[in-house]
Amino acid sequence: MRSASEPIEAPLARNAPRVLLPACNLSLGVHPFHVVGRKYVEAVRLAGAYPVIVPAAHPDELEGWLDQADGVLLTGSPSNVHPTHFGAEVHDPALPLDPLRDTWTLPLIRLALARGLPLLAICRGFQEANVALGGSLHQAVHEQEGLADHRADDDQPIDLQYGPAHRVLIEPGGLLARLTTGSELTVNSLHGQGIDRLAPGLRVEARAPDGLVEAFTPVHGRGFALCVQWHPEWQAGQNTASIAILQAFGAACRAWRDQRQAATSTERNQG
Repeated sequence: MRSASEPIEAPLARNAPRVLLPACNLSLGVHPFHVVGRKYVEAVRLAGAYPVIVPAAHPDELEGWLDQADGVLLTGSPSNVHPTHFGAEVHDPALPLDPLRDTWTLPLIRLALARGLPLLAICRGFQEANVALGGSLHQAVHEQEGLADHRADDDQPIDLQYGPAHRVLIEPGGLLARLTTGSELTVNSLHGQGIDRLAPGLRVEARAPDGLVEAFTPVHGRGFALCVQWHPEWQAGQNTASIAILQAFGAACRAWRDQRQAATSTERNQG
């Protein structure tokens, strides 16, 4: 992975679509910061789009943010979705939460899907989407009978933490099956939480060998929407499945941009 000090290798086209990246909230010393992992920014660029980092937004601003967007990428994060959003109490107070992110990303997901705006959700974003639509989470997958430990070993080097961890079995006939070849993928695995109850209206796209849901899409989605538990953004340019996912997401964002620009041109001509 390129270091944070290295320059961007190639410029995006001037009319490239714009993808919203919700920021997390982190204190560095005594100062609060909005942060987004660089690997997500680079994944958006690999999809051929401008990454637009969104700081903590007021719920009344969400329509305005979406009006200028051609897609949304929900990032992973060290933090978990607060369990009050799915009717549970905090299981492990030592694990990080980001309630400020929850306050606006959960309604953002519902608004984006209602519009048919292209959506790609990764890890925490995958879990956010399920919760936003009425599902629930296991707060400790490794404590559930019959489920494996899906966490990475934090003592290992980063390349090993994000290395191949297990297979996911792809459901036939879905979006993920169309984007990839074969009936399974080998993915990384770095999550302690996972899907408990899948939200109504969601279709399973892939499961881990232990049965845990690893990918889903809305059954009646109006546009591209794919949510995955693993991290396709990690060294995406070296992974054919990740490239396929990002290219499909980018194509959907470009189609949305063209539709948005055509509508704007029509409004101007009528005015």
